[in-house]
Amino acid sequence: MRWLGLLLVIACADACAAERVVAYVASWNVPPVIHAQKLTHLNVAFAHIDKEHRVFIESDAAVRGLIGLKKQNPELKILLSVGGWQADGFSDAALSDASRQAFTDSAVKLLSELHLDGLDIDWEYPGNGIAGIQYRAQDKQNFTLLLRAVRAAFGNRYLLTIAAADREFVDYIDLHQVPGYLDWINLMSYDFFNSLTATTGHHAGLYRAEHDLPRDRNADSAVSQYLAAGVPPDKIVLGVAFYGRGFAGVTARNNGVNQPYEHFEGEHSYKGLVDRFIGKQGFVRYWDNRAQAPYLWNATTRVFISYDDPQSLAIKARYVLQQRLGGVMFWELSQDRDDELLDVIDRGLQH
Repeated sequence: MRWLGLLLVIACADACAAERVVAYVASWNVPPVIHAQKLTHLNVAFAHIDKEHRVFIESDAAVRGLIGLKKQNPELKILLSVGGWQADGFSDAALSDASRQAFTDSAVKLLSELHLDGLDIDWEYPGNGIAGIQYRAQDKQNFTLLLRAVRAAFGNRYLLTIAAADREFVDYIDLHQVPGYLDWINLMSYDFFNSLTATTGHHAGLYRAEHDLPRDRNADSAVSQYLAAGVPPDKIVLGVAFYGRGFAGVTARNNGVNQPYEHFEGEHSYKGLVDRFIGKQGFVRYWDNRAQAPYLWNATTRVFISYDDPQSLAIKARYVLQQRLGGVMFWELSQDRDDELLDVIDRGLQH
């Protein structure tokens, strides 16, 4: 029966492994205190791409300061995230063998110099100019070629991940090939409703809300799209939001959910929401049982704010375990309030 015991050990090593807790930290706003023992991975944002297709950072001070967190948690892996919203240079860098080589060589050099553990590519978005960046029809194939070149250079020495979205993002990548070059995918399951959408809505809702339109987005539908394409569940890390999105001049129906609005009111950190909005200034917290999401509605000013909170994050952590996903990612560490959200994720992912 020794073989049976060995099989059980192997099975538990896989099934019982701790899910990833992946934090993005903005290099321009690093929290003074970071409890590294609550994290498995830290993505430092952002590096950029220069005209010669090389990865660079304007200042390495924040990165070098974060390396010290490994004294708290020797298992912590720190990655450099390149890109972000409106960050240009990807389409040119992915265009040819020579440009891909320049990108790859510079990434390897930078990771080695800074003693980092990997690279996170946040191209928003291949084949799509919504962010006002350069794009080409060839981005779809070139994205795969770029990842293949980077993986070949990294081998098993460095981690390679991407920040990804659903719907249109998937339309412009080869989702059947891309995961094979990656350690995992940080699925940005937020910003579903924002300044570019026609109505308000749950920007990080887990499920479809009652008054959603058929094409409205949610985290479960995003995950389902990736699973349907054959992406292994453990390579999908569910993204959650440590901030809220506000809409002003909202039509006063359904407490402002899925309603037209006059203008985008702004983005608010979770800390800011607790300190200034939740239960204050006429803002009332409501819970959408279908979407499994909280929201704020001010009936006097007609301002609607969508956000994640401890209740919604506890449910998302259970969802990750139930779906056997690879963990939870969040943007962004400085927006928490005394680890209130991080602690929910940390506890929720315990088996």
